Amino acid sequence: MVEFVGRPFFSCRSCRNPVALADDILSKKFHAKSGPAYMFANAMNVVLGRTQDRQLITGVFAVAGIHCSNCHEEMGWKYVRAYDPKQKYKEGRFIIELSKIVKEY
Repeated sequence: MVEFVGRPFFSCRSCRNPVALADDILSKKFHAKSGPAYMFANAMNVVLGRTQDRQLITGVFAVAGIHCSNCHEEMGWKYVRAYDPKQKYKEGRFIIELSKIVKEY
């Protein structure tokens, strides 16, 4: 279990299950279905859905939806594969919609 004392983190807005550390934010410039989203290096307490190819703003990617492991709320996606070599840095990263999370201290 990750130690949260003194470290801000984000939790599921529906059930308050911790899903990502604030320290793991890589970018705040992403957009998802419900609006703004953050890219995280890591996520925890999430379940991956089936991997599928999806056309996104920056190209085609193999992505897997992510859901809260507690309440099963859809939260965003994980980049599994980038077909464009310029987008490879996204592989293994998580996009989490801001409307689905709340910052905790």
